Amino acid sequence: MKRLLAITALGALAACTTVDPDVVPRYQAERMSVVQDATVLSVRPVTVEGRQSGVGAVAGSVVGGVAGSSIGGYRDSIVGGVIGAVVGGVVGNAVERGTTREQGVEILVQLRNGERRAIVQGVGAESLAVGEPVILVTSGGRTRVQRAPAVMATPVPAPQS
Repeated sequence: MKRLLAITALGALAACTTVDPDVVPRYQAERMSVVQDATVLSVRPVTVEGRQSGVGAVAGSVVGGVAGSSIGGYRDSIVGGVIGAVVGGVVGNAVERGTTREQGVEILVQLRNGERRAIVQGVGAESLAVGEPVILVTSGGRTRVQRAPAVMATPVPAPQS
């Protein structure tokens, strides 16, 4: 029984892992995004702190409470269950935070109009270099940086005003 609860808690925590920046969230599918041209000014590694959604604390509390309640007689099992739940919640929260932490990059870019922007994102398949042309893709309040596509063979004419 204890082993089943521990496996369930670990499974719940594994479901909290972060998403690869090369994967587009479902809410961004079939939605238009704003795209801006930019040039990379700098790239530096950062650590993106893990989430604390409460799933880890709840799972840890359940496992700790069940494990603690199996100690001793009736009175000891109540005290053990409460202490186990508290300790399990703290440990579960720490595990969730640690397992959802990821390596990222802070990318400083300059837009064509001269404005500068800094974007932090997880490390993806592309590595960007200083001076490289990139595009900023913004959708749903989130922005990602990716390498600019190759120049099109036939330029699209600018709109006439």
